[in-house]
Amino acid sequence: MKNKAIIALLQDAYAAEMETVANYLANSVWLDGLRAEEVKESLDEDITEELGHAKLLAQRIKQLGGRPPGSLDLKRSQKSLQPPKDSTDLRSVIRGVIEAEEDAVAGYRKLIKACDGSDYVTQDIAVRLLADEEAHLCQFKGFEKSLAKK
Repeated sequence: MKNKAIIALLQDAYAAEMETVANYLANSVWLDGLRAEEVKESLDEDITEELGHAKLLAQRIKQLGGRPPGSLDLKRSQKSLQPPKDSTDLRSVIRGVIEAEEDAVAGYRKLIKACDGSDYVTQDIAVRLLADEEAHLCQFKGFEKSLAKK
């Protein structure tokens, strides 16, 4: 049944958003250094937005008859977004954010395709979240470019 496949994709996206919140929170507190403030502030702002994404996804999962995953059911995969040993290693955090955002973009594109022609509400949610993730990706690619120049 197509609904089960869509629910599974929504649950995957929910898990990724929750993992992102945890990693953004940790990195927004952990980073140090002269050039870290802008990245820390951006991560701190994005926590609220990513948590909002998770809430939308959880609501849609329920509407489709699924159960939002609890903490013990959440998949974890963001190895590159773990806080670095060196709190001044801004480059690795930026690279980790870029990887996480690229994964989110790919996940939302997959969800959009899975919904095509059958679930326009979920597809609309995925399109809106895709736009947010692409904006985050663009911002952190800009941070990466500015670090490369120094």
